[in-house]
Amino acid sequence: MPGPGPIRVLLADDHTLVRRGVRLILEGEPDITVVAEAGDGAEAVELARAQEVDLAVLDIAMPRMTGLQAARELSRRLPGLHLLVLTMYDNEQYFFEALKAGASGYVLKSVADRDLVEACRAAVRDQPFIYPGAERALVRSYLERLHRGDGLPERAITEREEEILKLVAEGHTSKEIGELLFISAKTVERHRANLLQKLGMRDRLELTRYAIRAGLIDP
Repeated sequence: MPGPGPIRVLLADDHTLVRRGVRLILEGEPDITVVAEAGDGAEAVELARAQEVDLAVLDIAMPRMTGLQAARELSRRLPGLHLLVLTMYDNEQYFFEALKAGASGYVLKSVADRDLVEACRAAVRDQPFIYPGAERALVRSYLERLHRGDGLPERAITEREEEILKLVAEGHTSKEIGELLFISAKTVERHRANLLQKLGMRDRLELTRYAIRAGLIDP
């Protein structure tokens, strides 16, 4: 739980107009203040580590590092930080991935003016928030999976491979990726080769198409 005073929010979205609109919604409340803004997931991680923040509100589709990747990193580095995913995707798989990454809520941008403030307050109370209307479909789908013996779908690639796939698809060189992820260019090349083999692909173009289908980058 945050201390006395307003909830300190870090807002991460790569669209300036979206951030501006969300900020207006949040700062219209006396108990919430936006203390930092980030244009991508990597910047969000840096700002969260550098400033006093109670809650990070993360868009899913962002450059360099997605909101889900940022949530995983923040959960590891700052386990006391509360996390919310704010997205345009009404997508069951993203919802489960968000929970797995450590987020306590999933809010659709289309109804942010209605749900976001409540979701922020719930998050800092360690209470889950799911946008109204989603609960029934999510529970039904989950029960159907269990009934079939499927469980939750397995990840096709590791989290590190996903990070590298996204950056490769965005056109970064192995050297640039290594600097962003604090690993050597040789290690990046090894991960890239593993990705091609694991996914049965031949080149960066096919990896990029896969990244678009997986929601890691915008088409």
